Amino acid sequence: MSLGVVLLCLSILVLLIGSAFFSSSETGLTAASEARMRALSRRGDKNAKAVEDLLGQKDKLISTLLIGNNLVNVVGTSLATSAAITLFAEGGVVLASIAMTILLVIFAEVLPKTYAFNHADRLALKVAKPVRIIVILLTPLTWSLDHIVRLIIKPNVEDDDTREEELRGMIELHGANTLDAETKEQSAMLSSVLDLGEVTVEEVMMHRASVEMINADNTPDDIFKAVMSSPYTRHPVYSGKPDNIVGVLHVKAMLRNLDQPQGEAMTFNVLDIAAEPYFVPETTLLIDQLQAFRKRREHFAIVVDEYGDFRGIVTLEDILEEIVGDIDDEHDVTLSGLRHQSDGSYIADGHLTIRDLNRALNWDLPDDDATTIAGLVIAETRIIPQAGQEFRFHGTRFRVLRRTKNKLDRIRVWREPTL
Repeated sequence: MSLGVVLLCLSILVLLIGSAFFSSSETGLTAASEARMRALSRRGDKNAKAVEDLLGQKDKLISTLLIGNNLVNVVGTSLATSAAITLFAEGGVVLASIAMTILLVIFAEVLPKTYAFNHADRLALKVAKPVRIIVILLTPLTWSLDHIVRLIIKPNVEDDDTREEELRGMIELHGANTLDAETKEQSAMLSSVLDLGEVTVEEVMMHRASVEMINADNTPDDIFKAVMSSPYTRHPVYSGKPDNIVGVLHVKAMLRNLDQPQGEAMTFNVLDIAAEPYFVPETTLLIDQLQAFRKRREHFAIVVDEYGDFRGIVTLEDILEEIVGDIDDEHDVTLSGLRHQSDGSYIADGHLTIRDLNRALNWDLPDDDATTIAGLVIAETRIIPQAGQEFRFHGTRFRVLRRTKNKLDRIRVWREPTL
């Protein structure tokens, strides 16, 4: 074998290594965790910063790697053909094609890419700097290629909805690929944060039927007894009729004004110590309401509809519970309005919200057209059912137990067994 053939074989070997480098670099850099690279970059890792810079110009990166990979493959195949013709005459063309196909597929594609996929972050950190140099050297060529491609294929600009869907998918995969309960809970919390931009105050508020209110016309003794027997620290104060809310009474404000001698009647004026009410529309998104609470340093808001009528109350705790789940204290009752029965069914108050029921029982009843259980039954049946009527929808049975005028007070619900 002549020296020329030996040099050709060595050149082919070098080109195969170059092809493996480009293939593994493409897979490693595109599969690397952008979040981890950003975290390492903020800690001062220069290689991670290089990876971040490369991923920031992904089109240019892919073009460079494809150009480099195809260049070494074409040159390697040409040299192999030349060497084969020298050794085997015309029959060497077929042998060179077969041999290079096998070598390129196994050693320049499958093995490098498999390794890169399984060690993406580690490989990306190692190849980032040399790849960045190659990207700079091939910039004129990739710039020309990029303009040609853009003339043929218009670039796709991702909107906010696409990015949000991608983020939701990543969170779901993160929770689905683990058996760790804590990790699953973290994934659920992250998904709940994204939901704040879609859920309105109306869906999480305490309905007016469940709100404990204070009548400003009552005597101080009656007001004191009502507040002290309540598990809540803030109470809407109304004058005349419940829709006319004139203030919010905090239990601390009331206690600070109890300065009468022992045994004498209380003399405080509830309107003087009540705070000014903060009204919000029922269509307010939770993310906006959370920001408003932070800005105003408020924890409590009165929810009204489009006509200004009182609908309910929403608190900072209600919004936080949408993220982290129920936050119970020593005065909280476990989902008031829902009672488990021995036959496996549940008796629910009509004003119980669908979101609370779904969260408590891990159900998936829709809450697009209705907020409460009673509202869901009315929306699905298109009537106001009588007591004793039973319905089935969304894989759940509903039986109206009690109706007062046009209000469904109590409903029995249970899931049908799945076959």
